[in-house]
Amino acid sequence: MTHKLVKCGIVLSFISVLLLSGLASEATPLPPLRRVNAPWFSGDVQIEQSAIFWLGKVTPTENYADVRIGYNNTELYVGVLIFDRRFWYDESPTVATLTDYDAVTLYLDKDGNSGSAPDSNSYRLVGQLNNGEPRSDWQAAWRGTGTQWANAAASFTTAIDSAWENGETGGFNNHQDNRGWFIEYRIPFTSLGLSGPPAQGSLWGLGVAVHDRDDELGGLSPLKTWPENLADNQPATWGQLRFGMPGYTPQPSVPRGNTTIRHLLNGVNVPDAAVGGTINNMCQVDPAGYIWNGWANFSDPHNMQVNVQNQRGIADWPCFAKYFITFPLGTVPTGKVILSATLTLHQFGNPGIGWGDPPEPSYLQILTVGQGWDENTLTWNTAPMARENVSAAWVDPLTAYGGDPGVPRTWNVSRAVAEAYHAGEPL
Repeated sequence: MTHKLVKCGIVLSFISVLLLSGLASEATPLPPLRRVNAPWFSGDVQIEQSAIFWLGKVTPTENYADVRIGYNNTELYVGVLIFDRRFWYDESPTVATLTDYDAVTLYLDKDGNSGSAPDSNSYRLVGQLNNGEPRSDWQAAWRGTGTQWANAAASFTTAIDSAWENGETGGFNNHQDNRGWFIEYRIPFTSLGLSGPPAQGSLWGLGVAVHDRDDELGGLSPLKTWPENLADNQPATWGQLRFGMPGYTPQPSVPRGNTTIRHLLNGVNVPDAAVGGTINNMCQVDPAGYIWNGWANFSDPHNMQVNVQNQRGIADWPCFAKYFITFPLGTVPTGKVILSATLTLHQFGNPGIGWGDPPEPSYLQILTVGQGWDENTLTWNTAPMARENVSAAWVDPLTAYGGDPGVPRTWNVSRAVAEAYHAGEPL
């Protein structure tokens, strides 16, 4: 199940439709936030369309993870894809030591991300890596008591969908190199005391912790969490899970004009940078050397050809790439209401045409980040975590070269632009 778009764009812009609204309100900075807006599915949760966020770093002794989340009428789905050089799991596990090996802890709180201690609406679900054994001994649940965690019988399932080795040298519980592994959680809403899914717009507390062990006798590698300051027993330090994608409804107004923001148009500087498997850093294959020691520290600024790629096959993660861009909003007149805003990328590449297994459509997701970055030094490991996901759209493969500047592909980013504009910040 791969969904790739190997080259996607040389001209970048977004267009805001604006109108007069009297005096400009005082700018209100956006609060710190880690939120994921989980999409609803009428049938099975589609992994490639689930919301995505990330945490961690890629080094020989640290792990990185992409997390995908979605839900339907019966269950919450969470998939965690982990870049991990070495696999260690407990062949005779106990509930108390599940997180002493490669494992993922998932935190949920039906009251939201608030409170100084876990209560009866707080849940902690742990799944440890294993090598094909039945999962029951490698997972466990806890529920809050009001002061601490207590082991509970919450019903959920985990699956180690695959553990990807590299060549013939990988494996479990040895010192050989792998690429990573994937764990998925399926949590029935009935096991959380609900008869069905929460109402659209409901906010829960959510946290993720990735535990990593790389040696039989050594200690654990640095814990990686989302949000970055997550504390195990303090829901107020967790992030937010919103059920459903929020919409945007502007104030009733009459259109007065539009503003286009594009690099060098009207003297505007629009910084951008690609990280990971960029055009100049794609698909490195040395498992013991570059991909663990250099791949995530590669900087590729000012490259007008952009690779955007992320997929289920973790063995291919040296091809994974993200693209960052900052749009200054200073050319948007003050005192306006944002009616709508569109991000436009121009697609020109047609990779994979003629292959026996033809390219598939790509589902490209747009996320905001809540902090600045330097396009000359940005790397996979230094790139900021996502603030929240704000838009997504399918992009079909091209059957031929798309010309110059390419075929326009658009995403609705109205709410994100309006929030940044009101806060006096760039997008």
